[in-house]
Amino acid sequence: MSKSVIETPPKGGFSFDLCKRNEMLAKKGVNPPSFRKTGTTIVGLIFQDGVILGADTRATEGPIVCDKNCEKIHYMAPNIYCCGAGTAADTEAVTDMVSSQLQLHRYHTGRESRVVTALTLLKRHLFNYQGYVSAALVLGGVDVTGPHLHTVNIPHGSTDTLPFATMGSGSLAAMAVFESNYREGLTRDEGIKLVTEAICSGIFNDLGSGSNVDICVITKGGKEYLRNHLQPNPRTYTSSKGYSFPKKTEVLLTKITPLKEKVEIIEGGGDVMEE
Repeated sequence: MSKSVIETPPKGGFSFDLCKRNEMLAKKGVNPPSFRKTGTTIVGLIFQDGVILGADTRATEGPIVCDKNCEKIHYMAPNIYCCGAGTAADTEAVTDMVSSQLQLHRYHTGRESRVVTALTLLKRHLFNYQGYVSAALVLGGVDVTGPHLHTVNIPHGSTDTLPFATMGSGSLAAMAVFESNYREGLTRDEGIKLVTEAICSGIFNDLGSGSNVDICVITKGGKEYLRNHLQPNPRTYTSSKGYSFPKKTEVLLTKITPLKEKVEIIEGGGDVMEE
């Protein structure tokens, strides 16, 4: 008697089937690939008129610098922006997904997005994946309830609400600057200067952080994105003419060696081989 197989539709979300396979391979002595170290310095603080976010611009592939001027401050809503640390593809995908959900929510309600809404969507998504989505975020924005600054941690999606925050491999160096110089009621220029100093501290004290400083100032009236606000590591030894290579390769030696045995070339088909 044949048994009928009922096909169930695939469930949405992350599939953990490969985790069982990896455990089986580990028992047989197959070593899984190691994690690559990620490097970033992202910060944020609340000043008297809103929120200021900052980030460096170095993207790494382990020990290799693959991009010297990437963007780590992501758009979430007209009044909300987010700095991302961790795997670049994960931070891009997560922020783009939540940004589209916030846009649909604004269409439905006709109201400005609130920062707590973006925070809830991000923390739920990261918690569902249990650390397999590597995205550590500093979320900042200004809504009807005032300025807000949050951090979303990996792998568990826990959150903190702070007047100033740092994340990434250079976070300790940046936090030292904040704890020494931060105070309530900073002006816009004082806040930008402090954020710039914190990012530079991460750039010069962390190998995974480097290149330039990006700043995003969010206020009730809008936002100001200062791309490459400071370039502390300019290329000093550069040629105005660029690189030049010779068009031809010079032949230094030519040597022809004749074959010792005479080779006979037979044209046409041969006899069919029989078994």
